[in-house]
Amino acid sequence: MLLKEIQQGENKKLEFKERMPSGEAIAKTIVAFSNTAGGKLIIGVNKKREIVGINEDKVFEYEEKITSIINDLCYPTILPEIYIQNLKGKVVLVVEVFRGSLLPYYLKNIGKLKGTYIRVGSTNRLADENIIAELQRQRVNKSFDEEVNFEIELEQINLDVIYNEFKKIGKKFSKEKLVNLKLIKRLNNKNVPTNALLIVLGMLGNTEIKCARFKGTTKEVFIDKKEFDEDLFSNLHNTINFLKNHLNLHAEVKDLQREEDYEIPLVALREAILNAIVHRDYTRNSDIKVAIYDDLVEIVSPGGFPNGLTLEDVLNGRSELRNKVIAGLFKELNYIESWGSGIGKIKNLCQKRGIDFRIEENFNFTAIVFERKINKIMTGNAEKAPKKRRKSAKKVPKNVVLSHQEEEIILFVKENRKIDVKSVESLLGVKERRAREILSGLVKKGILDKKGKTKGSYYILKE
Repeated sequence: MLLKEIQQGENKKLEFKERMPSGEAIAKTIVAFSNTAGGKLIIGVNKKREIVGINEDKVFEYEEKITSIINDLCYPTILPEIYIQNLKGKVVLVVEVFRGSLLPYYLKNIGKLKGTYIRVGSTNRLADENIIAELQRQRVNKSFDEEVNFEIELEQINLDVIYNEFKKIGKKFSKEKLVNLKLIKRLNNKNVPTNALLIVLGMLGNTEIKCARFKGTTKEVFIDKKEFDEDLFSNLHNTINFLKNHLNLHAEVKDLQREEDYEIPLVALREAILNAIVHRDYTRNSDIKVAIYDDLVEIVSPGGFPNGLTLEDVLNGRSELRNKVIAGLFKELNYIESWGSGIGKIKNLCQKRGIDFRIEENFNFTAIVFERKINKIMTGNAEKAPKKRRKSAKKVPKNVVLSHQEEEIILFVKENRKIDVKSVESLLGVKERRAREILSGLVKKGILDKKGKTKGSYYILKE
């Protein structure tokens, strides 16, 4: 088992040392493991994953030295398991640490503010004040969104957004319900809002979602961008609509019926956006970012995995709630079916459609990335587009950037001489309002001319 772990390389829960390291190096790693997800420090393995072993005559000396280092340099008290293991005829020393309950742990001689370390990937990183505060909340099993906010009086808050969400699903709404969900707390016979209520209503100032469609595979040129800074429910729906407007439709026939969905299943995208909204770190002054490139869709939310989760934990369906109140509300409103099911649903949907997706975690963010198929029309068999559909429809004025949807419209007009709103709806799979917006945009860019002012109006290429 240990040999298999070593073969996977250093990671969030595993670190190698070829020789006995310095006292401070050991202490930093032990503190970082204790604050994050636990882990194993293995002495006698080099960075190439080769087992070099240690001097067997030094085993007890090393054990005593490591115990003294941890007792002298780490605070609060950390009690690791230290043992030897024979691998391929060589002895290695394992220092195994479990995630602690007296968070945060730090280097005693430096202090909490400058001596608290966490594990990020295969490195130890100094924790900032936000992370230290989060570790302190975890110690007492409290989340940031549960905390009372005294800056805004409850009487100043319009609750219609939440009322309407309950009304949509036929559930009763009352302030008592909000108390039970911890969106409101009673203090000294007075109802006061929690951070969760202000976050949900978009009143805390850090709930924005920034969306962009870039040309090509880099951020050098963008085709479209939108910033949504309303309540969380509106942000969710607006972001989904942005994705729908910039992704291709996928069609296949099942049981003699034609079924259409987007190139990346809409349910998977919804789960990814929902995951970002519910689990992001709202203590960070940063935004959720949704980026669409020719080759992928990337959804980035502030904050790494909560409460010491690892990527393996997340992929196996383990759920740790960073925002307990927000998550509870979204579950109450049926946005969440069951705890820990979202990533599994994304994984299954992508596997069925042959779409590669991955999850990335860094010091400050978590990202879900979906791969797109470049230069393909999304039909049932994903055939390459006919050459005539790839020719330039018309010389586009310099400095004018066209979206994929605009290019499709121009190609259609060249082949059919004209296009109307209904044809755009069918061609792009969009609603009437969006079809009119795209056509109006092409008129403003000097590419199309509108003919007629009644329901029979249509558009042609501008001469």
